[in-house]
Amino acid sequence: MSDAMTTAEVSSTELDRLCANAIRALAVDAVQQANSGHPGMPLGVADAAYVLWTRFLKHNPEDPNWINRDRFVLSAGHGSMLLYALLHLTGYDVSLDDLRAFRQWGSRTPGHPEYHETPGVEMTTGPLGQGIATAVGMALAERHLAEKFNRPGFPVANHHTYVICSDGDLMEGIAYEAASIAGHLALGKLIVLYDSNQISIDGPTDLTFSEDVGMRFRAAGWHVTRIDGHDMNAVAQALAEAVDETERPSLIIARTTIGYGSPNKAGTNKCHGEPLGAAEATLTKQALGWPIEPDFFVPGDVYEHMQIAVQVGNTRQYEWQQMFERYCASHPELAERWQQVQTCAIPEDWAILPEFAPNPNDKGTRVSAGVVINKLAPQIPSLIGGSADLAGSNNTLINGATLIDAQSFAGRNISFGVREHAMGAILNGLALHGGFIPFGGTFLVFSDYMRPAIRMAALMGLQVVYVFTHDSIGLGEDGPTHQPVEHVMSLRLIPNLHVFRPGDANEAAIGWRAALERRDGPTALIFTRQGVPTLDRSAGTGLASATDALRGGYVLRDAANPQVALLATGSELSVALAAADQLAAQGIAVRVVSMPCWERFEAQEASYRAAVLPPSLTARVAVEAGRSLGWERYVGSQGAVVGVDRFGASAPHTEIFARLGITAEAVVDAALRLLQEGA
Repeated sequence: MSDAMTTAEVSSTELDRLCANAIRALAVDAVQQANSGHPGMPLGVADAAYVLWTRFLKHNPEDPNWINRDRFVLSAGHGSMLLYALLHLTGYDVSLDDLRAFRQWGSRTPGHPEYHETPGVEMTTGPLGQGIATAVGMALAERHLAEKFNRPGFPVANHHTYVICSDGDLMEGIAYEAASIAGHLALGKLIVLYDSNQISIDGPTDLTFSEDVGMRFRAAGWHVTRIDGHDMNAVAQALAEAVDETERPSLIIARTTIGYGSPNKAGTNKCHGEPLGAAEATLTKQALGWPIEPDFFVPGDVYEHMQIAVQVGNTRQYEWQQMFERYCASHPELAERWQQVQTCAIPEDWAILPEFAPNPNDKGTRVSAGVVINKLAPQIPSLIGGSADLAGSNNTLINGATLIDAQSFAGRNISFGVREHAMGAILNGLALHGGFIPFGGTFLVFSDYMRPAIRMAALMGLQVVYVFTHDSIGLGEDGPTHQPVEHVMSLRLIPNLHVFRPGDANEAAIGWRAALERRDGPTALIFTRQGVPTLDRSAGTGLASATDALRGGYVLRDAANPQVALLATGSELSVALAAADQLAAQGIAVRVVSMPCWERFEAQEASYRAAVLPPSLTARVAVEAGRSLGWERYVGSQGAVVGVDRFGASAPHTEIFARLGITAEAVVDAALRLLQEGA
């Protein structure tokens, strides 16, 4: 590198090139030092990313959480060093030492970007397709807030959502689910820069991917342009056109060379997912005109130029804050509502929850849950959601609220279409944006389609609520394809996901309360299709209050010196109570334990858990209309489980329960066997 390139006298063209190469060099050094990572993508897309971040992105490095910032999502999360370099160079609290610790234990620069770990990282990415799909939710969030709160002269919500995605992102089905609904909703402030380097891990993308991506996105209602991704002027022009396009989301197909600058590996899969190697790293720096030593070198001019983002960001945020203060004076009621939405405020007094009267022949808990949603919605303006083409079955409609569509975004009901996976990611985007407690409904069996997005919500600790109905063989005549026997247990395997399967209408209400009070992760609410008795918990009945369900597990009904404990969730809670009656008639003392949420129960103090399930009470029977695997943690080696360890069948639900042995009689038989064996 010549001395001229490190002085303030460089031309703007030279300075732009210097900055882009600084991004490249930092990526090469970090990956090489870690001996692990993906250098090819940062080398290839550095020019386009530099233009986006320095000429278009509205952000404040000193306040990464400024509400009116543009959102930037690196959907191609394997290229994380691109993002870390940009954060460092533009003045975020990401140091050179952080870059040197790339991919190391406890580092703020993990192998893929992780939400909460690094200032300026908007979401966890890496599983391809999740980023672009989640960004649709972010763009939807901005559009909704803008329509509800903006007034002439007061654009309090006015920002874009930018994405950099890869060939691999667009091969994933979720990307096209999300692209379809984004085009349908005309999300004009969503701008995706597609790094089309035509290389995947196994080799050229034409091994498996030969479609015309531009035509496919145009068919979905997108504005599409094609550019040379290494021509900064072309990038800037395409981005400017995308910003001006307000009626359609925009896809900029930027043709790039993976590993740009690497003499022997550029344009090949050899630089996709492994370090260049010491020799090739040296050759690459030489080809870029970069000093070989020291590693992690950044010219002063690069810092001076790129950290203008701090000054510009502070100015923009200050101007927005001044405008917002005028907004508060001019529209005080709207401003108060804005603050309520932004904090996702929930009621302090839960007396607003409906209390369901005892009813031995009540409707399914999905119906009760729908009543709860409509009691809560007027009190919680940030509550918004819908279903994957099953609103009537899931009971997820907010009555009196309109449907969000391309002409009107002020409503609170979202029709996701038959796009469960995209729905899950869009819910994540709404939660990440801020100002929303999103919920989405579908049949429990179809949670499989959205499992990766559920996992992402759990990983990021997002407050997202899943309304899963038709929860077991109780679905009935639709048969085994629609009867989820393994799904409740499968969802319980996901760390940080609370799975709440209420046993009656009042437990369903408590499940919604638990989901709304929880701020550090998602909750899956599991509801029945078939009718479930609403228990009489009034004084003198011997049944505990449904509020106790907040602890995840509790003694619903007890007896002096219980000989056996019956544990149950969901519709099987009534089965357990019926079994307890039969056992009591035989003189056997029974404790009935409702276990709607294992995760909340496990979070209780050990003394409480031991009081509910005393170690001395070893005769335990669990009953749940799903896989028995897992219940051994509560019934122990001396207990029994009445479950369903096969697929279901097509028949009325009462017959299926009888034929598959989910009955009070089966529970009684299991309990008697345990007592005889322990005698």
